Amino acid sequence: MGCTSPKDWIANGFKVGPSYRKPAAPVAPDWIDADDKRILDDPVNAMSWWSNSFNDPVLNKLVTEAYTQNLTVRQAGARIMQARALRQIAVGNVFPQQQSANAVYSHNFVTGSGIDRHFSIWRGSFALAWEIDFWGRYRRAIESADADLDAAVFDYGDVVVTLVADVAATYITIRTLQTRLELVKLNVENQRKTYELTEIRFRNGESSEVDVQQAKSSLVQTEALVPQAESSLRQAQNQLCVLLGMPPEKIEEMLGEGSIPDVKPEIALGIPAATLLQRPDVRRSERQLASQSAVIGIAESELYPHITLVGNLGRSANQFKDLFRPGSGFGSVGPTVQWNVLNYGRILGNIRYQDARFQELLAAYQQSVLTANLEAENAIVQFLKAQEQLRLQLEAAEAADKTNELITLQFKEGEEIDFNRVFNVQNTKTQQEVSAAQAKGNVAQGVVAIYRALGGGWPSPYLTQPIVEPPAGAPRDRSEEEEIEAPPATNELPIDELLKKPPEEPPAE
Repeated sequence: MGCTSPKDWIANGFKVGPSYRKPAAPVAPDWIDADDKRILDDPVNAMSWWSNSFNDPVLNKLVTEAYTQNLTVRQAGARIMQARALRQIAVGNVFPQQQSANAVYSHNFVTGSGIDRHFSIWRGSFALAWEIDFWGRYRRAIESADADLDAAVFDYGDVVVTLVADVAATYITIRTLQTRLELVKLNVENQRKTYELTEIRFRNGESSEVDVQQAKSSLVQTEALVPQAESSLRQAQNQLCVLLGMPPEKIEEMLGEGSIPDVKPEIALGIPAATLLQRPDVRRSERQLASQSAVIGIAESELYPHITLVGNLGRSANQFKDLFRPGSGFGSVGPTVQWNVLNYGRILGNIRYQDARFQELLAAYQQSVLTANLEAENAIVQFLKAQEQLRLQLEAAEAADKTNELITLQFKEGEEIDFNRVFNVQNTKTQQEVSAAQAKGNVAQGVVAIYRALGGGWPSPYLTQPIVEPPAGAPRDRSEEEEIEAPPATNELPIDELLKKPPEEPPAE
């Protein structure tokens, strides 16, 4: 680490220290699954992805409310205001750094050896000191503050991206658990009828008590899934409340009726370099690197002499009435030079420290790009494979439902059937239907994961507050809000809706 050469000093705009350039970062040329027909290279439309992907008015309302009231977003907004204030301080340092107006009055007396003298002094003065930014120390500080302000804005964006994804993911979890709970309850009723029929057959001497107890065991086992699902559902609803910036409370009325969102099998991802480098957390990391580059210049400026213009202007008199008469004024002006010639060990150590900090942030920026690429690829494969899992799971659930219908009909008609088979079929039906509901939820969660990895949701037309200010106002009284429009209820059984085939993949070219 050495001094900046005169040529570089001039080229940098009369500023010492390195001239920052955005560094290269490792980005894959294309997605691993780019050959899959479901992966489109069209530009990503991520600004209001939750609306475009799910078209759910309840979710749209929840995202808007979360942005307005979420406390983490408010914290990020406050950090922007802090960065603004610090930049204002940095800009102020370019002007005279010290200014002071002083006024003094003193009554003085001298006594002793026959002397008894009293007199007053009135004095007023104005002084200033202006260090000339000859080496660019203060201009580098403004550069650093500008980059820090950008980083704070991108930090805000990262918070919003995470918030939107968390709200969507929690909402999908709630709809998935509601569907699973409804399916379990339907199967409980189905198994309860089987249990009652088994009791009747036992009383008529057509079956043994073993069949009755086994039917009861199957029924109770399925009933035990109800409180488990209800507990998970309540926890997800509580999490959604916190995301909305309010204490956990009952929100069933707010959520209304709904189902697991349907999504298209294909998704537009663009190319990695055009999407990943735009993630707000990646851009925040790059701006932090730019800020640190300017800090190196500030540290290097300590190697050189500081030239300061010092001025003082004032008036002094023994009587206030004489303060403004000719001959009462005084003043001085001239340059001063301060050069820390005996501190080079510490100054060079600080420069090396700031440079090492820059190298750390450089590696952190490049790592953030790698992490973004990793998260995106993981989300893509999750989305694609979840579709395949859903397709197979729906077939399994449909077959299990058909098998249950057939064996239940045979059992009702009094045919000789091993009850173990009835027991196994009914439990398999429950498991397959619940798994199918979870698989459908996983497909929707895959969409959320993709847009989270791509930095989707910031800025967005749904986010109506200015991104440079924290959302204002406390959580509103929901009793005064307009009613949320819920999707229309359906008379079909949830399993019938669930077992609908997902959209087919686009045909191969």
